[in-house]
Amino acid sequence: MKLKKSILFLISLVMIFPMFWMLILSLKNTSNFNSIIDLITSDYSIDNYINMFSSNNFLLYTFNSILVSSVVTLLNVIFCLLVAYALARFQNRFNKILFISTLSILIIPPHVIMIPLYRLMVNFNWIDSYFALILPWAITPFGIFLLKQFIEKIPIDLEDSAKLDGANDFQIIMKIILPISKPILVVLIIYTFLANWNAFLFPFLFTNSDEMRTLPVGLTFFLGKQSIDWGQLMAGASIAAIPMIIIYLVFKKQIIEAMLYGALKE
Repeated sequence: MKLKKSILFLISLVMIFPMFWMLILSLKNTSNFNSIIDLITSDYSIDNYINMFSSNNFLLYTFNSILVSSVVTLLNVIFCLLVAYALARFQNRFNKILFISTLSILIIPPHVIMIPLYRLMVNFNWIDSYFALILPWAITPFGIFLLKQFIEKIPIDLEDSAKLDGANDFQIIMKIILPISKPILVVLIIYTFLANWNAFLFPFLFTNSDEMRTLPVGLTFFLGKQSIDWGQLMAGASIAAIPMIIIYLVFKKQIIEAMLYGALKE
């Protein structure tokens, strides 16, 4: 038992160290140092954070990331819940084929659809717009699969009782399925928000101007504009990591409950 704890502790240190080192660099002046010891022993300062917030377009990059991630997350909750309910409750041959097709998309690497999706955005004239950053990700196969598996475990007797009282499918979703599915919806919200917050490849392809770039893409261009100021870059990366840390700390209990639901459900 002690050996397992020691191994887990060492693994935790390895995983935490990059974030710790990022924070150290963000509080140091990295433009003048000759060794790691000089860097560590130098004075701490928040000048890098001040410079990042005062730099051109940094707040705009942050706003774009918040807007895109929030809207995509909201659309995923709505559309994935509706599709998952239809697949879980309306049993027919077409639904089975549709669900298999949805699962098949999960095995396709995103790089395979990179060029076709880019051409589609060009044809729609959506390049360098919020449409290109939001609509392709408004519904995801992972979200459909996650919610469908959860909804199938909800006793159908609850819905039958509601139908006897005159409830339609939309009322059943809003008053029965949605409240019961809150734990798994939290997982979907966190997964979708963080995936889009950290997204780089497609926002990089679909944006041309500073006004539309998200934070990960903006930090890359910031690197080119400022030569290589690692202190400021690590300050920007630390700011970008704050939402992920906050989300985990706030919803840690819900994440654990949702993950254990399938194992504890009779």
